[in-house]
Amino acid sequence: MCGIAGFIDFNRKCNYKTLKDMTDVLRHRGPDDGGLSFYNLNNCNIGLGHRRLSILDLSSQGHQPMEFNGLEIVYNGEVYNFKEIRSELEKYGYTFKSSSDTEVILKAYHKWGIEAVHKFNGMFAIAIYDKQKQELILIRDRAGVKPLYYCYKNGLFMFASELKSFHKNPFFEKQIDINSLGLFLQYGYILEPYSIFKNTYKLKASHYLIFKIQNSKFRIHKYWDVLDCYSKPKLEISEGEAIEEAGNILKSAFKYRMISDVPVGLFLSGGYDSSAAASILQSDMTNKLKTFTIGFYEEKYNEANHAKRVAKYLGTDHEEYYCTQKEALDIIPKLPEIYDEPFGDSSAIPTTLVSQLAKKNVKVSLSADGGDEIFGGYNKYELILKIRRILNNLPLKKKLFSILNTLNPNLIPLTDKIYNFETRYEKIKNMLISETPVESLKYISEHFTFEKIQKLLKEEVYSLRTNFSIKTNGSILNQIMAVDFKTYLVDDILTKVDRATMSVSLEGREPLLDYRIIEFLAQLPNRLKIRKGEKKWLLKQIVYKYIPKDIIERPKKGFSIPIYEWLKDSLKEPFMAYMNEEKLNYDGIFNTKEVLKYRDRYLDGSKENIQKLWFLLMFEMWYEKWM
Repeated sequence: MCGIAGFIDFNRKCNYKTLKDMTDVLRHRGPDDGGLSFYNLNNCNIGLGHRRLSILDLSSQGHQPMEFNGLEIVYNGEVYNFKEIRSELEKYGYTFKSSSDTEVILKAYHKWGIEAVHKFNGMFAIAIYDKQKQELILIRDRAGVKPLYYCYKNGLFMFASELKSFHKNPFFEKQIDINSLGLFLQYGYILEPYSIFKNTYKLKASHYLIFKIQNSKFRIHKYWDVLDCYSKPKLEISEGEAIEEAGNILKSAFKYRMISDVPVGLFLSGGYDSSAAASILQSDMTNKLKTFTIGFYEEKYNEANHAKRVAKYLGTDHEEYYCTQKEALDIIPKLPEIYDEPFGDSSAIPTTLVSQLAKKNVKVSLSADGGDEIFGGYNKYELILKIRRILNNLPLKKKLFSILNTLNPNLIPLTDKIYNFETRYEKIKNMLISETPVESLKYISEHFTFEKIQKLLKEEVYSLRTNFSIKTNGSILNQIMAVDFKTYLVDDILTKVDRATMSVSLEGREPLLDYRIIEFLAQLPNRLKIRKGEKKWLLKQIVYKYIPKDIIERPKKGFSIPIYEWLKDSLKEPFMAYMNEEKLNYDGIFNTKEVLKYRDRYLDGSKENIQKLWFLLMFEMWYEKWM
């Protein structure tokens, strides 16, 4: 795992020091080595920077930037099937100096050009400078496990693994994009391709960018799409065959992600996703798999006891650590640095803590994210299925919406005693007029509605086109799972894990996001995913081969922390320091009275949606750090 940065500067003002500063700020992503290439050309200056976390081929042979026949690469990630690709290239006469996947990627691009990306199984953010064609090529992996930002304005094109790299370039103009801020308030994360800054974007997952230096223009292309997987004809196989084949693909995916020249471990929650990874891996290992869990003293949030039962049964080398309020308090001031654009998922705190725990023992840790999005695990999927069935038979939907739209949910008697009532009311109201399953998913994913955001912000905000806007077809379940894969998974879950692990120089790997898994599961009938209300049916049948049902069966909790309680207790002081009239007026982003309404209702004991207040707090902390 590494960090990359670079630029093409047609003003020729960016120099070697600029490149070094942009790269060195990513040292946490790669503390083991660093490399820079700087070119002062007639029409522009070009820089490529790399910070290395040595995982494969720990020698200097894996140093980047790496060159071959007029091509130069800086790269972040892992291509797990590099040995097979290397063998194929050797048949064409290619020879190799190192045992790294970087050299394989570079020579695969030399042989096949951009089509080489279809051969790569892994997570990657790649930058290749083609000196002969005078092109810069940026490539991001299919699921978007690895981040890649770019910015282009006034003759300066930049790219980097994290936004903090751009801040080190004195010619970067950091202007907040108020529409992107609207997205953050709406969902708690900023959806691709947008970022918090104007003229600055995320390269979308499964896309590549080609920048032609001669005419200073670039184009972006898509090379893979999860929607295409769901559009393929359904496979005609039995349930037994589906279980066996899915199990075989999982084994292969997990085995690939154990390839390393340094110790590897696994984040274990005790749920089906991480337990599947732990059980399948341990069944083929002679040594004990290292597993790690974070627990909480607040029982309703604690999953550590479930993970401990699974670890004990499998015989893993298990380590758990219980998080205190003080430790959470210590992490919170670091969040704006770790997540250098506004990020609202509070489970970033335990994810950072479990990363710190794992880093003491290993340099690589597997994280079983994506299982809900590909096997059908979220409660919201079943809820949307039920609501769509009801709506199809509900007369006068628009009339009912009009009635609900005239009511103030906060004035309905006793509703202040029902947690999150206002948000739930808004979701139900808007779903009455949702025309498609994806629209229903959009509304159910919202925290602040667009109307509420208009009131919160001083500046007028416009709705942006995102992956929630795409048109899909197929069954309701397939549509919402595919869009969830392209929204919540990439821009929340994967962002959270990447930044948390990288903040402590730990490589996080995602075995369930092997593209072969989603391509196979997308062609299976829905009854193998959700059956009579039982979610993740197929995955459960695989796990039961390794772990008895009574050990693993339990209600789904999710990876969360007791923010509602803590903001009134040990976190109240920093909360009030940012959520006060003077501070809000000084920053000038929000309509202060609107923010204070949410704050005061919560402090007065109303069962307010705590995520809304957390989003506001996270933005204010980010604003203080970076603006």
